[in-house]
Amino acid sequence: MAGANLWEDLETGPNAPEEIYAVVECLKGERNKYEYDKDIPGVVLDRVLHSNVHYPSDYGFIPQSYYDDEDPFDVLVLVEDQTFPGCVVEARPVALMKMDDDGEQDDKVIAVPTEDPRYDHIEDLADIPQQQLDEIDEFFNTYKNLEAGKEVETQGWEDRQAAMDAIEHAQELYEEHFD
Repeated sequence: MAGANLWEDLETGPNAPEEIYAVVECLKGERNKYEYDKDIPGVVLDRVLHSNVHYPSDYGFIPQSYYDDEDPFDVLVLVEDQTFPGCVVEARPVALMKMDDDGEQDDKVIAVPTEDPRYDHIEDLADIPQQQLDEIDEFFNTYKNLEAGKEVETQGWEDRQAAMDAIEHAQELYEEHFD
């Protein structure tokens, strides 16, 4: 897909919402906040996180999706080792983290790579270790603390079905706005 726009040209997944594509922007263990710029098209450095925290796993967006915050739908892919910005990961949604970002609903799909056998046993929210959920929640509650005027509040976890329903909602919003 050389030269393709990963948000508009790549389908949502091979079998969405059960299997999706995640376009990685930010990497596990890093503070760099990359964003995909569809006008280039390519990944650009948006900023470096102001707080001394790092992404708990690879983070990006779901192609051909548009969410209530008027951005592509966010996805956090649980990985052992980081991939790279612009990497497309086939993933299985397993949970949904509800979040408010400056008054906008900015939920996050939590997914696992379909091609990593270490995650075959994770099918739903209950399968994710509580410590990992706590770390993800802590990251999103604090990563904007030192940015002037930014307020973020995580609002709890929902299961795999809620994540798939939210993906379908994001696909519908994409079709309404861009098709």
